Amino acid sequence: MPPCALFAAVLLAGCASTPSPAPVAKREDAPIAASLPPYHVVQPGENLYRIALERGLNYRDLARWNGLKDPERLRAGTRLRLYPPGQTTNSATVSSLPVQDSVRWVWPVQGRVIADFDPERGRKGLRIAAPYGSPVRAAADGVVVYAGQALRGYGKLTILRHSPALLSVYAHQARIDVREGERVVQGQTIGVVGDSDADRAMLHFEIREYGRPVNPKNYLPG
Repeated sequence: MPPCALFAAVLLAGCASTPSPAPVAKREDAPIAASLPPYHVVQPGENLYRIALERGLNYRDLARWNGLKDPERLRAGTRLRLYPPGQTTNSATVSSLPVQDSVRWVWPVQGRVIADFDPERGRKGLRIAAPYGSPVRAAADGVVVYAGQALRGYGKLTILRHSPALLSVYAHQARIDVREGERVVQGQTIGVVGDSDADRAMLHFEIREYGRPVNPKNYLPG
């Protein structure tokens, strides 16, 4: 069962090449700490994959904590626990800046930025135009926490976890070359550029901190 949607455009010329990684400086848009409420009440149209992404969690953990055998089946009004049973606080609630500083990023694809980050207009990441079939590369070392196409609007999607706080999101691929649970290294090919759930060949790329979208250009090398 698919669900979820996002993005549109503000034209911006820029080269999304893969230069050497740049250190991460303090960002005004970075939260100092983050914590989750103990529960989430499922709204109409939501599914477990979308809830996990928005909360910065692994959907498999969410399913296990709530005794869900089929993550595809989720009723509106269901109250989902957001922590492991017996835990009432988020163990990942720490100052985010040291976590950011431990991760170095590279551009995930060679191409041109055609839509910039603008969350007030629903743009949660960057749209990078690139030739169909171009390699999509891991922007940092991490673990694959999702690989599939269950979120409407993202097409073939890969999500990597890089730290307790940081995720990266790679959407609209033509093919996914990694599996959930697989460890990847920075620069490793994880798929290829496509147009799944999009009107042209592109990569939609997000960085999320504690589930909250942040501007990838504040993290990527200039």
